[in-house]
Amino acid sequence: MHIIAVGLNYRTAPVEIREKFAFSDNDLPKALAELKDTKSILECVIVATCNRTEIYAVVDRPHLCSHYITHFIERWFGVAKEQFQKHLYMYESEKAIEHLFRVTSGLDSMVIGETQILGQVRDAFLLSQNLKATGAFFNTLFKQSVTLAKKAHSETGISDNPVSVSYAAVELGKRIFGSYMNKTVMIIGAGKMSELTVKHLYANGANKVIVVNRTFDRAVELAEKFSGIPCTMDQMLARLPEVDIIISSTGAPGYVLTKSDIQPYLQKRKSRPLFMMDIAVPRDLDPQISELANVFLYDIDDLENIVDKHLQERKKEAAKIEMMIESEMAVFDQWTKTLGVSPVIHALQTKANQIHEETMDSMLKKLPDLGEREVKVIRKLTKSIVNQVLRDPILRIKEMAGERHGDEALEMFTKLFALEETLERQEQADQLAQEAERKAVEAESKRVQDEKVTVLGLQAADALAQS
Repeated sequence: MHIIAVGLNYRTAPVEIREKFAFSDNDLPKALAELKDTKSILECVIVATCNRTEIYAVVDRPHLCSHYITHFIERWFGVAKEQFQKHLYMYESEKAIEHLFRVTSGLDSMVIGETQILGQVRDAFLLSQNLKATGAFFNTLFKQSVTLAKKAHSETGISDNPVSVSYAAVELGKRIFGSYMNKTVMIIGAGKMSELTVKHLYANGANKVIVVNRTFDRAVELAEKFSGIPCTMDQMLARLPEVDIIISSTGAPGYVLTKSDIQPYLQKRKSRPLFMMDIAVPRDLDPQISELANVFLYDIDDLENIVDKHLQERKKEAAKIEMMIESEMAVFDQWTKTLGVSPVIHALQTKANQIHEETMDSMLKKLPDLGEREVKVIRKLTKSIVNQVLRDPILRIKEMAGERHGDEALEMFTKLFALEETLERQEQADQLAQEAERKAVEAESKRVQDEKVTVLGLQAADALAQS
């Protein structure tokens, strides 16, 4: 068995390419079913976000299966492989496992350390699991990946330092106000950065927004998004005494507010702090404003310096997560090495139990006068002997299976105890059980589909009768 990951992301493909390969939520179940039915694919999960489309699969032949997956993508999206193949990447075995761990932990995200991807990977796995597209390998690997990501975010500071200008501005304001509860925000200009910053402020408790813009209709439009108050440029200065936070981004050629504009209104504020963010280039706010008492002015460079510093802090924390990933990869590797030992141990126990039962039957035929209590005692003691004889061999083969030549040790163990026939019977029984489960799922799916057809037919008949 091999694990592979095939996909494209924001690093390998521009958005105009990525958007061609976006799975809708409604289409994912059908896509997973078709992918699972693809030759040589045993388990599969599709992780689809705005920044990546990735297919994870357990396969029997990795190189050939990457070819099958490429054809699945080509067929599903109706795009010739020549148009996207150069954007694809493929990871196999350890590299695929490491990639999944890094993706889920946010180390492969556009914003390093973001947490949204954790939920997206978890949801993708749960969907595949519910649709019977995963098995032992992915049920273990994806659960381990999600657990690792949660641990990484709780035990490191990877998410503590904001790495977007708008969010950094909000965090900076917290140092001044402590809380944004009941704070009033004035937006000067209606740019996207200003709007995004206000969204963060609003989410943190600011509950009153004044929107100033040269085009009043645009001020009205943006104010409605926050249940705010539109304001003309002429009215702006009159509202300064009630404002706690100013965000300016107008694109004006000169200063929108100067030190002399603000100074007359400070007395009316009664020493309340005024937090000002100038995210315009060229600047909207006169740098000399920072000389005024209780006025805190920051421009785009100040915020980007904070972002750069925070990004470096996140990279330090990311190094800690990389070490956690190495440890988890070793755990999964050990699990896969010992996975093959379970059927062998089960076969040995099955064979030993069968011999024990046959011996008990033979003894009872030869000693028909034994009482119920004697039979119970003999059965218990002989069963204990069997278990004690098997205990050390089972412990040893578990240890040997995880070592370098584990496959050879398992093969020798199987031959020593003559378990070939027992293993073959177990495999046949497992296949029959899987086939029965598959038929049951198909029958249930057909029943649901038939019910839908019947309902649609009745609805059509009703509609026809009413007409």
